[in-house]
Amino acid sequence: MDRATATGAEQAERPRADERPPRDRGVANLFSHGFLLFWAALTALPLLWMFLSSFKSDGEILSDPWGLPGALRFENWSRAWTEAHIGRYFLNSGIVVAGSLTLTMLLGATAAYVFARYEFRGRQVVYYLFVGGMMFPVFLALVPLFFVVRNAGLFGSWTGLILVYAAYSLPFTVFFLTAFFRTLPTSVAEAALIDGCGHFRLFFRVMLPMARPGLISVAIFNFLSHWNQFILPQVLMQGDDSKWVLAQGLTALAVSQGYQGDFSGLFAGLTIATLPVLAVYVAFQRQIQTGLTAGQLK
Repeated sequence: MDRATATGAEQAERPRADERPPRDRGVANLFSHGFLLFWAALTALPLLWMFLSSFKSDGEILSDPWGLPGALRFENWSRAWTEAHIGRYFLNSGIVVAGSLTLTMLLGATAAYVFARYEFRGRQVVYYLFVGGMMFPVFLALVPLFFVVRNAGLFGSWTGLILVYAAYSLPFTVFFLTAFFRTLPTSVAEAALIDGCGHFRLFFRVMLPMARPGLISVAIFNFLSHWNQFILPQVLMQGDDSKWVLAQGLTALAVSQGYQGDFSGLFAGLTIATLPVLAVYVAFQRQIQTGLTAGQLK
């Protein structure tokens, strides 16, 4: 064996510097998996405790807060739904979220498609103005927003809340969907235009169906944001409690039941408010992952 052959054999047998030994990879995997399990427990256990407490009596909650309920007391749920008016607040939240989500997706998808597919003067300036809206937290604009909504005659109305929800969701929606529309193949749009498809039909009949994964992903994010919104309803929906959304109803329930001692009704109301969020996540978790990775896979 000559010197060159021996040197090549030594280099082949020598481990690469960027390859970790199996022991190091095992320790890293054990640490990462352990952290993920800890995070999952930290997130899931409070929800499980809240769900089990909604079936307990007040005595069981105070005497044995970590134990299982002695019986499934569904009357706690019915009492929270009717006597605490959680059902009415639930319906109000559904109306507001449905209106704001529809308006957000329609305006956001249209604007994002224009920014991604058309060239015009000032496009980048307008796009960065949209994206710059993500830099300003909602707390920074509460006072001027209060006067704008009141002067427009929309204070204490669902219409005002829907418009404000949509306005605060547009920057993220435009930013997300603009990047997604840019990943769609241009050849399909060009073929549709050659076949006589107008720009309006091209957008609604061709491009929107192709952008379905991204639309579902951003719609779910906006739904969770609108459903869990707390500070905007508290500021813009004062007065008539018949128009309150779920966040205001739960706040009033927590304050009133805290003094009355009906903790079982309080946990039942919190569980009812949490169920739509969990249902949306469980039902659409694959769509969220597909929408977030589709732009990287193409």
